[in-house]
Amino acid sequence: MSQEAVQTYGRKKTATAVAFCKKGNGLIKINGSPLELVQPEVLKLKVYEPVLILGQDKFAGVDIRIRVKGGGATSQIYAIRQALAKAIVAYYQKYVDEASKREIKNALTNYDRTLLVADPRRCEPKKFGGRGARARFQKSYR
Repeated sequence: MSQEAVQTYGRKKTATAVAFCKKGNGLIKINGSPLELVQPEVLKLKVYEPVLILGQDKFAGVDIRIRVKGGGATSQIYAIRQALAKAIVAYYQKYVDEASKREIKNALTNYDRTLLVADPRRCEPKKFGGRGARARFQKSYR
């Protein structure tokens, strides 16, 4: 069973999205439901960004299925868009040609670098002597 497929992932904070990209007819699903039903509604455009930047024709020949878990709603959206962008780049590199892959990669990077490169920022752990990571309890002299 030789199938043209690539698997990539996208991360944001603790959310992880795994994208499985194979030859198909332009289907994009997230946890089994279509791209149009993404919640929250406000961030729907963020998920569509890779598709809008590259154009629908680049996604016409592939099916992408994305599984996402962990994190909050916003983090999941950012993880999904990164997985989607990385999947199309990886697919074009492996099964199409290097020139079109470079063209796609440049278009995505020029728009927003986080589409291909993960954001390394993480939550800092709380320390003793205060409410949070940096805030300290108020000091009293009497």
